[in-house]
Amino acid sequence: MPGSTLPPFPNDVRTHPLLIIDYELIKAGDVEEVNRLWEAATTIGFWYLKNHGADKEVSDMFDMGAETMALPLEERMKFEQGDSGQSFGYKKAGANAIDATGALDAVEFINVSKDDALAYPQVVHRTYPSTVNARMENTIAPFARKGLEVTYVVLNIFNDKLGLPKGTLERLHDMEEHSGSETRCIRSPPVQVKETTKDAVLGAHTDFGSLSFLHNRLGGLQVLPPGHDEWSYIRPIPGHAVCNVGDALSLFSGGILQSNIHRVVPPPGVQAEYERWSLVFFTRPGNPKVLRALVESSHIIAEAVKKQPDRNFETGSTAADWFARRVKYQRIGNRTGPESWAASRGTEHTPTAA
Repeated sequence: MPGSTLPPFPNDVRTHPLLIIDYELIKAGDVEEVNRLWEAATTIGFWYLKNHGADKEVSDMFDMGAETMALPLEERMKFEQGDSGQSFGYKKAGANAIDATGALDAVEFINVSKDDALAYPQVVHRTYPSTVNARMENTIAPFARKGLEVTYVVLNIFNDKLGLPKGTLERLHDMEEHSGSETRCIRSPPVQVKETTKDAVLGAHTDFGSLSFLHNRLGGLQVLPPGHDEWSYIRPIPGHAVCNVGDALSLFSGGILQSNIHRVVPPPGVQAEYERWSLVFFTRPGNPKVLRALVESSHIIAEAVKKQPDRNFETGSTAADWFARRVKYQRIGNRTGPESWAASRGTEHTPTAA
């Protein structure tokens, strides 16, 4: 269960340090803290966020996840996301590939659309299990709003640092516009066999959208920092979120903001014997927004693109299409071979690195 007493993260595994950013300070415009956030976002693309004020919403969301996963599988499957490329709904364990070989994932999760949560009881995209509906207004919508609040503070800082006209990034993520933004509560089963503790439960990937606001109670998240060839754990710190940049912000910024590759493996040490729960709010651009470098709006971005002639910052894809493609071709039901995995990749994919 999400709220049970858990063993500490071990000290004998490789970890990668992240900067700890104080949300209250960046919200207040503290110059030093803003510069530290910018450093994190433009180097590894990951950072811890403290004083985010979401502890109650996070705890309630973990309870919602536990209530939902306690429903009979037959009931959960009525709300399965399916193979069409829709993310919202329930995803059973083993529904997605985790690599080009077609190996199956081990996680199940419940995704709730930001649009559905904020419009409830109106249905925008789809319906959800009874356990979700019971908490839509008092748990899920408050967590989504908190995630959006954090996102807009961060986006406005990035907007200024990139030399964009005021409000540019916020308009690309208008709260009123339908988008792929969603809450996700994830359950990973305990590891039964010691030999499998190094196997990924969620394959190496970059995030699909703009910003991720992640809450973990056990280890398992690993990053592959730029210039490194070995994976390192991110140590979970109680009360601290882990935030990271996704593909869309990296593209908008001409690669200045780093959408870094990461994966989930079983927790290290004795933590592997416990269920692993995690919770994310993913902010994604409005569905019709085109993913491309904003070169006309910022000379800083234009210069960055000029220095990377080998990278394609003109995807020709809307945010909705980018997201649906990535979701659809991870689904094992859509797999035809290694090319399906390649079709599901984002900014981490190159023709030579499927």
